[in-house]
Amino acid sequence: MSNPISADNFFEQIKDVILCPQPTEKITLLTALKTSLSGLSAVPKASAEIITIKLPGLPPELELVHPAQVPRRKLNSIEGRIALIHAVCHIEYNAINLALDAIYRFQDMPFAYYTDWMRVAAEEASHFQMLSNRLQQLDSYYGAHSAHNGLWEMAVKTGHSVLHRMALVPRVLEARGLDVTPGMIERLISVADYETVALLKIILAEEVGHVEIGTRWYKHACVEAGVESQTTFIALLKEYDVHTGKGPLHVVARKQAGFSQMELDALN
Repeated sequence: MSNPISADNFFEQIKDVILCPQPTEKITLLTALKTSLSGLSAVPKASAEIITIKLPGLPPELELVHPAQVPRRKLNSIEGRIALIHAVCHIEYNAINLALDAIYRFQDMPFAYYTDWMRVAAEEASHFQMLSNRLQQLDSYYGAHSAHNGLWEMAVKTGHSVLHRMALVPRVLEARGLDVTPGMIERLISVADYETVALLKIILAEEVGHVEIGTRWYKHACVEAGVESQTTFIALLKEYDVHTGKGPLHVVARKQAGFSQMELDALN
């Protein structure tokens, strides 16, 4: 980083980490920022200007394509397992940037909001590192396959409102991982890839907590706005024309993450 980290430039340093294209450097900078935040007791000074980050820093070799163009292969081959792990690895890398952007984009939240999302960013970085190491064990690496940018596109669309962001990024797009990961685990067990299964089990358990943080701050934003959280969530799904994907919801995990039955019914 160009300047020492302080309460006066904290948010600008967060922006620098989001824009950093190299994963190893990004995680090193993130670790330093997390340490610096732990030494503060109040919300850092806001930036003079908050810009819209249209694209976070990504490895230059990573090709972004339309979701329909991301390759899908059967898991009974090494290539198929690498493609799946790469896709999840990209989601976790995006999740680092999304957690940091939740900090950078909304600079007038309570102090606990920033410590929550910094914790999420650090855990997402741990997930990314685990999956990146697994790719290396299989003679591949993050950036070797194409990926899509759907999560970040929603972050840009919701950059004007913390209420919209908390409703639609952690509680819809990221929460989809709660639903699909058990199926991935079953498929990987069927091909005896127990090393990857162990990683996905760790990730699934921690992602419940990440979505719960999204729920908590979504409800906080609803109280601040004077709106009812359940009906507002359902209205936002329609307003943004959100498609929640195929397959059943992981109802137990979603309830642990703070979803009401009314919200679950709306997502089905």
